[in-house]
Amino acid sequence: MSRIPTAALLAVLMAGTITPGVVKAQQAQNQDFIRRAKTKVEPTYPDLARKMNITGTVKVEVVVAPNGIVKDARVVGGHPLLAQAAIEAARKWRFEPAAGDSTGIIEFKFDPR
Repeated sequence: MSRIPTAALLAVLMAGTITPGVVKAQQAQNQDFIRRAKTKVEPTYPDLARKMNITGTVKVEVVVAPNGIVKDARVVGGHPLLAQAAIEAARKWRFEPAAGDSTGIIEFKFDPR
């Protein structure tokens, strides 16, 4: 059994998993999220994260129903200790009504200062 150089293997894996169609679909998904927030709720800074001086940005992907209520929210980036607070805040946001569901990213910045 021959060994494939790491760089060659990585190039093959990336070529097979990243296609222009997928990238465009993700960009279009975020561009469709033009709905303006009517009500924004700031997350509560978790006590443990504050004691540990953890800072950073948490990105939450939200699915907003036609009536402006957040139907679903999931963390797509950020520190695990800050994630739950960001999810809880994102679920309380309200957006302008629209004809259909919208998907987009909300970023929450945590800084203990």
